[in-house]
Amino acid sequence: QVQLVESGGGLVQPGGSRTLSCVASGGTISGSTMGWYRQVPGKVRELVAIISSNGKYTTYRDSVKGRFAISRDNAKNTVDLQMDSLKPEDTAMYYCKREQPSRWGQGTQVTVSA
Repeated sequence: QVQLVESGGGLVQPGGSRTLSCVASGGTISGSTMGWYRQVPGKVRELVAIISSNGKYTTYRDSVKGRFAISRDNAKNTVDLQMDSLKPEDTAMYYCKREQPSRWGQGTQVTVSA
């Protein structure tokens, strides 16, 4: 059973950068579309970015376009989310997801605050 573990969260100042990493174990994710999602308490979990299995195709939610970049290394079984120009409204728990079959990580908290 594939396990996904996120890391890289923490406190960052507005305008700062952070890179989140998702490492898969117990199996390969190379054939799977992978996504990063985020959720704040009381709100629906939302898609942030998604990347195709070969890494050629990516999609972002409008509010992060030009600031975030999703990438993957299938040899290392990892998916990263580079976040630049962070804003307070980016504060959330960030989750890695294997799209099919669905599998979630436990999340990593990102807080953007001065």
